[in-house]
Amino acid sequence: MIQSVLVANRGEIARRVFATCRRAGIGTVAVFSDADALSPHVAEADTAVRLPGNSPADTYLRGDLVIEAALLAGADAIHPGYGFLSENADFARAVHDAGLTWIGPPAPAIEMMGSKVESKKMMAAAGVPVLAELDPGAVTEADLPVLVKASAGGGGRGMRVVRELADLPEQLEGARREAQSAFGDPTVFCERYLETGRHIEVQVMADRQGTVWAVGERECSIQRRHQKVVEEAPSPLVEAVPGMRERLFEAARLAAKAIDYEGAGTVEFLADHKGDFYFLEMNTRLQVEHPVTECTTGLDLVDLQLQVANGHALDAESPAVSGHSIEVRLYAEDPAQNWQPQSGPVHRLDLPENAVEFDVLRTPGIRLDSGVVDGSSVGVHYDPMLAKVISFAPTRMQAATRLATALSRAQIHGLRTNRDLLVNVLRHPAFLAGDTDTAFFDTHGLDVLARPLASADTERLSALAAALADAAHNRDVATVNTSLPSGWRNLASAPQSKTFTGTDGDIEIRYLLTRYGLKAEGFDDVALVSATARHVALDVAGLRRSFEVSRYGDDVFVDSALGPVSLLAAPRFTDPSAVIAEGSLLAPMPGSVIRLGAAAGDSVTAGQPIVWLEAMKMEHTIKAPASGVLTELSVTAGQQVDVGTVLAVVEAVQPEGVS
Repeated sequence: MIQSVLVANRGEIARRVFATCRRAGIGTVAVFSDADALSPHVAEADTAVRLPGNSPADTYLRGDLVIEAALLAGADAIHPGYGFLSENADFARAVHDAGLTWIGPPAPAIEMMGSKVESKKMMAAAGVPVLAELDPGAVTEADLPVLVKASAGGGGRGMRVVRELADLPEQLEGARREAQSAFGDPTVFCERYLETGRHIEVQVMADRQGTVWAVGERECSIQRRHQKVVEEAPSPLVEAVPGMRERLFEAARLAAKAIDYEGAGTVEFLADHKGDFYFLEMNTRLQVEHPVTECTTGLDLVDLQLQVANGHALDAESPAVSGHSIEVRLYAEDPAQNWQPQSGPVHRLDLPENAVEFDVLRTPGIRLDSGVVDGSSVGVHYDPMLAKVISFAPTRMQAATRLATALSRAQIHGLRTNRDLLVNVLRHPAFLAGDTDTAFFDTHGLDVLARPLASADTERLSALAAALADAAHNRDVATVNTSLPSGWRNLASAPQSKTFTGTDGDIEIRYLLTRYGLKAEGFDDVALVSATARHVALDVAGLRRSFEVSRYGDDVFVDSALGPVSLLAAPRFTDPSAVIAEGSLLAPMPGSVIRLGAAAGDSVTAGQPIVWLEAMKMEHTIKAPASGVLTELSVTAGQQVDVGTVLAVVEAVQPEGVS
């Protein structure tokens, strides 16, 4: 029997597996890179072993070091989590060879599904419908659009949609670089791209005795950059198409039996609106979105993995599915800026109700699976997912409403996230109607879906609350005249003034606190009820509104039922050295320069790629803001840069006749 488990992973993944191990009375061992030394998963493990370095290639992808860590810590089993080495057959064999228990499928099954090219051939032979693979060198105009995919991995790495044949060579090159960086294998292939497909997957669980469960299906159609953003169980499409579930489950069982599968796995399909579906791949591991299956079945899938690894048999029939569960992935990114990843501190992450952490929801509620805690810092070496927030309710509408409300009321302080986008999706009429294909963001407009939850009026009102809270704070820390209000004068004086930067620019707040109450310019219908450094109550047009104000340096976060607001307190005086020259290309995130598209002195055109950055396992292209001359190039290939670093300067060329 397994006594101690090393999780060959990090963050939320490791914490999720540790939670089940603790409930089962099993010891836990963590591994960590230097960048993760202060990660919550390290603190929560019984024992932790350092893997020197920062990059995945030096740490979490070093199977030899992971096995050495397990032996050093006295673990008798290794759980790979998802990502990194979880679908590496050589690693699975090495775990067995070291005398350890591998909590996953047999190495031959991993190997057979490890190549998306070969796995499709095998599935076709087993009677599972597939989309034909295309040789990248033989793609023609008639095949477009095509999807370039990495053969060895998933999660959107190495995936590119190509609609113009002339773009194919560049996209293939970029996909190969991403695949090599993420999976250590640059092999890519192409397949026909369905613009408006539905991404449906079936959770399977198999034991050594030959029992294969099709536990339930999930729909994961809403994606960005081919990475899932919203997942749910059951699928609205499958619910609507008679007989589709039975056909899906049979195809998934055929896939698992064809490779003598054991443990938890996921068979992924691309479906059309009629209910026809095609095999995409089989993930021979636990999936990020497994909680929605757990909540609708009452199963702890990690516990089942442990049981199967111990040789226990499954029941003849899988448990029934009930209710509806929706999961969203909270990313450190800015959707409005082409999904730009963010890095920096997470000051606070708190949901407004008693969320269950890393456990199955058996009654309606909210679950939080997170890799960060208050005070964590998000770096550039790994995926920018902060947390998964999951709801469970009797109906889909209730699950969506409950999750949207929990997210909108959550206190998420620190770096920018996709929270507003997630709430807008959950409240969108098309989502609520179950119309959730893979083109959701294109169809409904990313600019619309990424809009802030808080209106411009709410932002101004929140800025007023922030100014009043700041005044209360100043009064709290004052050393003289402590009984007088902040800014008090014996005679009438100019208003107090505070400026904040919001979504659409600067917001200047001018107000006086008089014996007759608050007088704020532009807020004639607002009266002050009370104000402390953290809480402000205002009467707004006869309605009482409460605002929670949190400040971290110059960053101010105001939370209320009207919507969350993030502000930057403007300095009273501008530092001349902080002024950036016009035409500067700034690093949007910390990362590594992997390629340059021009040299200093070159003429460039608007939109021309100048610098390629790699951050959070993805490539990001920095383009010229205008046509002109590249007067300055401040970086070289291989250089590490911080956010805000001036990478280059383009001096725009004035059109003829303009001076």
